[in-house]
Parts: sequence; C-alpha cells; structure tokens
Amino acid sequence: MTPPKEHPDPGAGQARDDKAGDDQAGLGAWQLPDELADLADAVRRFMASEVRPLEDTLPHDTTGLPDDLLLPLQEKARRLGLWSLSTPTELGGAGLGVLGQAVVAEEAAKCRMGAYFPALGAFAGNPPSVLFSASPELFEKYAAPMIAGKRGKAFTAISEASGGSDPARAIRCRAEREGDRYVINGEKMWTSHVAHADWGVVYARTGAQGDKRAISAFVVDADAPGLEKRPIGMLTAFSPYVLHFDNVEVPAANLIGEEGSGFELASQFLVHSRVTYGAGPIGIAQEALRIAIEWAKERTTFGVRLADRQAVQWQIADSEIELRAARLLIYQAAWKADLGEDVRVDASIAKLYSTEAAFRVVDRCMQILGALGLSQELPLERWFRDLRVKRLGEGATDIQRMVVARHLLR
Repeated sequence: MTPPKEHPDPGAGQARDDKAGDDQAGLGAWQLPDELADLADAVRRFMASEVRPLEDTLPHDTTGLPDDLLLPLQEKARRLGLWSLSTPTELGGAGLGVLGQAVVAEEAAKCRMGAYFPALGAFAGNPPSVLFSASPELFEKYAAPMIAGKRGKAFTAISEASGGSDPARAIRCRAEREGDRYVINGEKMWTSHVAHADWGVVYARTGAQGDKRAISAFVVDADAPGLEKRPIGMLTAFSPYVLHFDNVEVPAANLIGEEGSGFELASQFLVHSRVTYGAGPIGIAQEALRIAIEWAKERTTFGVRLADRQAVQWQIADSEIELRAARLLIYQAAWKADLGEDVRVDASIAKLYSTEAAFRVVDRCMQILGALGLSQELPLERWFRDLRVKRLGEGATDIQRMVVARHLLR
C-alpha cells in the first residue's frame, strides 16, 4: 500500500461551513472575519501552488533555501501582499494584527519545514519588532531595507547559558559605554537565524546584575569584529547558535530606545509572539491528522480497516478535540491582544496548550501509521522532533504554568 499524500489537493476540504473534520470552519458558532478567512484562503492557495511543488524537490531535513530558489518565491509572496505581515502599515508593512498573524502562521506551517521555516521562508520582510521603537535613523538603516526586500534575516539574541526563561536576572552579557560607542563582552546561546543574518538585536546588561531596568537592546552587525558564531547540534535539523562577544564595538547610535529599556521593549513583543508561535504547531498537527485519517481509511489489518477499529477512532477523535480547543485558545488570546488587552496569562495558556496538544497529536498519528510514521517517506518524524523543541521555545511549558499559577494565587 502506498503512503498517503503529504498534502491534499488544492482547495480540497476547505469549505468554510461548520462541518465535522473541517480544520478551519470547525469552530462552532464563532468564525473568522471575512477578511481573515480570505487571507487564510490566499495562504492556502500559495502553499498548494508555490510551496509544496518546490518542497517536493528538496531533501527531507532541508532548513533553508538558496537565494536562487528563495528570492523568486519571496517575490511571488510580495506580489500577493503576503509580505512584511506583522510590520505596521505606517512603516511599510501589511499591518496584520495578532489574530491575522496567527491565521497565517497556522496555514504556513502545513509544510515539511513546518513552523520553523513556514512556507519555506516566503513570508519574510519582518524586522524584529523592537526595531519599531528605534530611532528613525536606525530604522531606516536596518529595518527599512528588510521591509523593502533588500536585506535578509535578522537574529534576536536574548538567552544565555545562565538561563533563557528569566532574562531579567540571567543576562550577564555586558555592554559598557566608552565615548561614542558601547563595547559588548559575553556570550549568548540558542540564537536562531544566525547563519544567514545580516544583523541582529542583542540584549546586554548596562547596569547592576539582576536589575531588569539595567538591560539594553542594541543592533549589532553580523560581521562585527570580535563576534564569533558557532552552531549547536540539536535534535532537529535546525541549529541555533552560540554568539561570543569579545570587545565587540557598537556605535552608541545603535542603542534601541533608552539605555536600560531593553527588557521593557522585549516584553512588549514577547507576549504577543507566544500567541503566533503557538499557532504554527496547530497547523502541523492538523496536517498530520489529515495524513493519519487518510491512512486509516485505506489500511487494513487482519481484514479490518484501521478506521473501523475503536482504538484508532478514539485517537483520531481525541486529536480533533484537542486541536479545536488549541485553535480557540490561540484565536481568543490573539483577539484580546488586538483589542489592546493584557494577554500575558491568555498567551501562556494558549502557547502551553497548543504546543503540548500538537505534540500529542503527531505522536498519535505516528502510532496509527506504524513504521511508516517513523520513516522519512512522510514529514511526521521531522514534525515530531520540531514539536519537542516547540514545547521549550518562547518559554517552556513549566514557565507558562508558573505564569498562570502566579496570576491565580497572588
């Protein structure tokens, strides 16, 4: 028996009515606004027509595209308006709210590269959100070219070996003011997107250890003298980096906002990013469930279809239930964020539940598919590895539980 298709036919099973098994419309009485439903459709069509045919030509553990493949793909995305989605319109972007970003993140993750390289990197053009608080000169030099499609990725370096979940106390990398520049010394770990970055945002301590008001944010060029980069081998194909700063000089003009305001600036976007971060795993798990359902309908053992075995039916049912719950938690948190509400608790709940549920769903789907689910004939084993990391990224599950518990018990 041949493996199930990795992806459905374009448009198949995408009706907006509320029917069982529909991964977008199965939201009860609540539904997306028409403009966001149209956006989801546009991303879905782009994935079917542009991303998946290209992806099928790539090795299983591909983590990025060479420029000769990436740039044409990004140009197609730009022509469709699927570019610089989270950047405010007044700064040249599409100005999507958090709910719109979550919708795109879910649909764009339905590819083999999943939520770490959604849509193969086609939907780019978003500088780190902290740059929206930078001086006009700094924004024009670094962020504007990225929005215009003239510069590539940028990294954000917060975590260190001393810990990533409590940066207010853990950050030891220091930046000392010397005349018209800062000199940075120390080390960062688990920094993503370093390999192809032109520049990055680095958070360093400019005051007393342990004081969250003594952390500042700087733009640092990727080729700055004294900056050394080393990849860290991981469970996934994707490797974060260690960044070592040995007297790296940064112009004082590269300070973002006021000295000591780095933690406050980071907090503004870290909460919202947890919501969009949690949306990608839902898309991955929904696609895994579709593959498992297709397989269960076709596969027979001892003369009986898997789809007719109660053990398999219950795994499929539990998976659908968890994904609907996860999606609603993500959408609710995103909706409240767009209303300007404080969503620290909502974001923690949504991120925790979506990443944990997606991991359970993919695990069940691999069980249904048996040895095929473990093979590289399908993307499930890659998604399984990636989702294990997702349970740690943007604040580990235990940290999210701590946030919720503190809110309830204070």
